[in-house]
Amino acid sequence: MLMLALDTATPAITVALHDADSGETLAAADQVDARRHGELLLPSVDHVLREAGRKLAEVTDIVVGVGPGPYTGLRVGLATAEAFGAALGGSARVHGVCTLDGLAYASGLDVPFVVATDARRKEVYWARYADARTRDSEPAVDRPAEIDPEVRALPAVGAGAVLYADVFPGLRAGLPADLSAVSLARLAAERLARGEELLPPRPLYLRRPDAKVPANYKVVTPK
Repeated sequence: MLMLALDTATPAITVALHDADSGETLAAADQVDARRHGELLLPSVDHVLREAGRKLAEVTDIVVGVGPGPYTGLRVGLATAEAFGAALGGSARVHGVCTLDGLAYASGLDVPFVVATDARRKEVYWARYADARTRDSEPAVDRPAEIDPEVRALPAVGAGAVLYADVFPGLRAGLPADLSAVSLARLAAERLARGEELLPPRPLYLRRPDAKVPANYKVVTPK
């Protein structure tokens, strides 16, 4: 199983090509730029395929982070994954994985902890984990200080915890702050090997859309 993994739900634009049969990651590319997801993702995919000496047509499974994350960046990864799946004519399955789960898996922690990513607007996307492979709360978005104090006191992982280190005293130094598609691919491969069903490649939105019809909107029709 040759797995192409990608995620744009955070400021990181991350891509990996993973051989799930051997457990070897063949190539990976990671960049952090919150404003250039659309510009950097496809060149990163091309770079990873070239470095591994493989072609997109050889990919059997596509794994994409479904968030939670800001609307624009999140949609770039999901739309790209769906486009690749369509281009391959259904020969490659497209799977979704919660972005927070990928960060949790990368931590390798075997004690309860919290993952938090930057949600902007002085908020974080977060979830609580029993260990690196087991999430025991649904993803949520909150101002850091409004999260249960018992959760905030847990060991913390992620760029959101780094940004609000004064609220997350258990911030673990040396652990990844940003997601790598390598972790996303390895987690997906483990779950598939256990016969688990992954998420559909649909965005995990935790906020209402910013765009709204004005309250006093008037329809203008030609006379």
